[in-house]
Amino acid sequence: MSDMPAGTDKLTGIVKAVCVSEKKGTEKKGVDRIHVRPCHGIDGDAHAGNWHRQVSLLSYDKVREFNERGANVDHGAFGENLVVEGIDFKSLPVGSRFTVGTAELKMTQIGKECHSHCAIFKRMGECIMPHEGVFAEVIKEGDICPGDRLTVTLPDPERPFTAAVITVSDKGSRGERTDESGPAAKVMLENAGYEVVETMILPDEPAALKTQLKRLADGRQVDLVVTSGGTGFSMRDQTPEATMAVADRNAPGIAEYIRFKSMEITPRAMLSRGVSVIRGKTLIVNLPGSPKAVKESLGFILDSLDHGLRILRGTAAECARQ
Repeated sequence: MSDMPAGTDKLTGIVKAVCVSEKKGTEKKGVDRIHVRPCHGIDGDAHAGNWHRQVSLLSYDKVREFNERGANVDHGAFGENLVVEGIDFKSLPVGSRFTVGTAELKMTQIGKECHSHCAIFKRMGECIMPHEGVFAEVIKEGDICPGDRLTVTLPDPERPFTAAVITVSDKGSRGERTDESGPAAKVMLENAGYEVVETMILPDEPAALKTQLKRLADGRQVDLVVTSGGTGFSMRDQTPEATMAVADRNAPGIAEYIRFKSMEITPRAMLSRGVSVIRGKTLIVNLPGSPKAVKESLGFILDSLDHGLRILRGTAAECARQ
């Protein structure tokens, strides 16, 4: 969460540089002005597109500390679009809004995985962008220039919950089977008022699932992740093991209730090994692989998840039954 004083919902910083690059994989260069658009990002930047990482932001203060250790890097060297003094972006919650210049941005992710170590990492042994940088999408079109003031507004505590849906299927990931489970879960979650920010299909590979669960919980800070598939007895079914490997705490009652209610429909439900856990402030729930079982399982738990997710978010208190 933010390090803002209690009762404060805004803070401000100053844009020190705005940077773009015409080709992916190259350092960004400072320019006099950038123009940003919703569903697109920054005009003329290689990373523009209709996705959640349209604009990257990095604290000038973190860059200055890094340079004092001998890095000597220029603005844009980390791949950042905006360098802002006076804001510790990593301390802010996802969903924070940035009013800057004549534009407005919404923070969507903290940090990113570094797939190939850059020249800075090879020279310094580390790079601050993967853990200090944040990403945002454009909410309001406008211009941003060096010297503009950036104002942070924290997200509304009563905003809709966010969710992500992961289908775990070898055949689905290879395009040999149409995924019906993931779309079924997405529709049910959206009908229940969730904002589904990501859906994906992964092979039955524990390492890939663990990577995505960590990213969604730590980087995107989604409230709920549901997985479909990989919960049976096959040797390739490793979803519960991957889920437990990333867990901070167990939340077994949800998975137990799904099995209990499912056994009223078929005794084979006892063979499902799905688990339910908490990582940070994210609840992760394993569902079976069939569309029918996904609809039944979510139907069993959706009404009761609201209170638990509010407790994780910090907007509801634990209460004992009288």
